Amino acid sequence: MTAKDEWLKVESLDLEGQGVAHNSEGKVVFIEGALPGEHVQVQVHRKKNNWEQASMTSLRRESSQRVTPQCPHFSICGGCKLQHFHVNAQVAAKQRALEDGLWHLGKVKAERVLRPIEGPAWGYRYRARLSVRFVLKKKKMLVGFHERKSSYVADMDSCEVLPPHLSALLVPLRELLTAMDERDRLPQIEVAVGAQVTALVLRHMDPLGPADLQRLRDFALMHPVQWWLQSKGPDTVRLLDEGGLPLDYQLREFGINMQFKPTDFTQVNHQINGVLVSQALRLLDVHAHERVIDWFCGLGNFTLPLATQAREVLGLEGSEALVARSRENAALNGLTSKTSFIARNLFEITPTELASYGHADKWLIDPPREGAFALAQAVAAAHADPALVSDFKLPQRIVYVSCNPATLARDAALLVNSAGYRCTAAGAVNMFPHTAHVESMAVFERGPG
Repeated sequence: MTAKDEWLKVESLDLEGQGVAHNSEGKVVFIEGALPGEHVQVQVHRKKNNWEQASMTSLRRESSQRVTPQCPHFSICGGCKLQHFHVNAQVAAKQRALEDGLWHLGKVKAERVLRPIEGPAWGYRYRARLSVRFVLKKKKMLVGFHERKSSYVADMDSCEVLPPHLSALLVPLRELLTAMDERDRLPQIEVAVGAQVTALVLRHMDPLGPADLQRLRDFALMHPVQWWLQSKGPDTVRLLDEGGLPLDYQLREFGINMQFKPTDFTQVNHQINGVLVSQALRLLDVHAHERVIDWFCGLGNFTLPLATQAREVLGLEGSEALVARSRENAALNGLTSKTSFIARNLFEITPTELASYGHADKWLIDPPREGAFALAQAVAAAHADPALVSDFKLPQRIVYVSCNPATLARDAALLVNSAGYRCTAAGAVNMFPHTAHVESMAVFERGPG
């Protein structure tokens, strides 16, 4: 085990934002709060045969990229992990994590490194799930993120990564919920910010009485918010009072307006999302005669912009609710004739099913953290044995948008090493500043370079 007086040199960051070092025995040590290049002493909290987890007790050589965290709650709140690391250095570290993952996990090296996509470092989080808990000892309601590595709710009265108007709501929300009759049965508030309205989804374990409902209405009059109530699962979410403005966001470059429900999946960072969509379409380089398939299409975030350029776009998505929303958005934007949507489980796709969707010149793949392994396997099988898919042809170009570098590397390995593609470009996307989340984009082309 690492001795308390041993000095360790931090070599890199892992995918959790922890410093990585090796002790004198050669064992890997993961160090909370340590940055690359720093010399530290640690206290070990957990040990296994091949690694240890520790916290920093002394710092001898400080990184030039270490900065003072902007948020007073940073040391306690688990919402952010890297506020002590300069934002430019965060982006560089995420780019290295992407490249290292592709090579070490997938044996894939991008021919070109894309410039990272960046945006505002603060006030960017337009979606959040806030925990709620009444603490008898403190005689107050806590509203916020969980404490680090804990089920306790952080005692916070502001949040630097939430938009300012949302951060300013934390204390009023505390006061509101403390006054409610059902305060012990309110575990969570989900926040979704649109271009015109802010929605708050209140999870309540028991029915709310007339007095509590009136308190919510009075709060909405004082603070321009739209209350939604959730009694059980996501399918029980409903507006407190019908009417009001819809939740939406714009993709202005393409003249697209996207409407969504507060529990629908949308990107947390609206500014970065707009840049992400624009870059994905530039890289895909769709022409007016081409057909495109958008895998894991969600509510049409990429599908509809693609439809402004392509002859036809097919969107495939596992959620029936999101497919319905995609169709509504296509109609809203006058793109019904150029789009079609199918609800399918994309984690179980076969080569035969792959061929049933027909040839497309180009693909956009935007999976959840689990990645697109079944799809990549089907592509590899179709490449290895064309007889499986008859006259079906694989696309010439694929743009893959990832929220997990490990599953991207796994899927890239299949596309490059087993399906005849080259990884022509890859780059990081700083969707979540001050966290360890690594979003990225990679381009795959068929044939030799």
